[in-house]
Amino acid sequence: MFCGIDIGGTKCSISVGSAENGIMNKIVFKTTHVDETLNNIINAVGKLGRGEAIGISCGGPLDSKKGIILSPPNLKGWDNIKIVDMLEEKFSVPCGILNDANACAVAEWKYGAGRGTKNMIFLTFGTGMGAGLILNGELYEGTNDMAGEIGHIRMSPFGPVGYGKTGSFEGFCSGGGIAMLGKMLAVEQLQIGKQTSFCKNSNELDKITAKSIADSAKQGDTTALKVYEICAEKLGEGISVLIDILNPEKIVIGSIFERSGELMTDKMNEVINREALVHARGVCSIVPAELGDDIGDFAAIAVAEQTYLRRGKNA
Repeated sequence: MFCGIDIGGTKCSISVGSAENGIMNKIVFKTTHVDETLNNIINAVGKLGRGEAIGISCGGPLDSKKGIILSPPNLKGWDNIKIVDMLEEKFSVPCGILNDANACAVAEWKYGAGRGTKNMIFLTFGTGMGAGLILNGELYEGTNDMAGEIGHIRMSPFGPVGYGKTGSFEGFCSGGGIAMLGKMLAVEQLQIGKQTSFCKNSNELDKITAKSIADSAKQGDTTALKVYEICAEKLGEGISVLIDILNPEKIVIGSIFERSGELMTDKMNEVINREALVHARGVCSIVPAELGDDIGDFAAIAVAEQTYLRRGKNA
């Protein structure tokens, strides 16, 4: 049994489980001030049990080798938190940490849609767009944990903003980016006296979300369908670059693609078939993630298991 800690900007989930037994139990609470949240994490681990190792999944930047959280933008006040040392001292078991994209990649590789692969890419495609890279049967983190930050790639000189960059991959392919695209096209319709089912007047512009657009697209709204077509085209372009450079056998896509893939798959594949090298495209399957809403818990458990295999047996 392992203990997993999934630290998010709005909530934390502390779970115990394993690959064989799944998530056996968990405690969820709001992420608040750093000191209060750390105390809640320690209390939750104490209640659930430390297991054979503890794993942490958290948004970056962080230093996975030193076990330090380095001021993530979604965690105000979490500056240079030596969380691995803190938990190892408290619970006397090995502890490890990975950024959430890498942790989710390991989880899908070990427990989900990437099982049995040697070269796999996981795309988050949720609030943001990031990637976790499994290359030659190992997680590839880069020189300082910055590998896989594909959301920062500029796809166009113009377009929605993501990762602090106009027209970035994250700008076009993320929850926030889809909402921005929807707002742009909704304003265009309103200015010519038309409306969309996801935005009937200017007062509803700030209520637009990726989900509301997807719901409208599934009902046949032409503007909503256009939003997802644009998103799918950029998704296909970005994936084509990954296929050509890394030659993976599988690309696993989470969150929004998991829920609304039918709105993007045809256009995405059309672009990939046009842009990617034939022989590389031919050996790569593109599939939705399998772990669903539990992926954060499985990600943290996967970090714990990986940490145990690397260090626990020799402790």
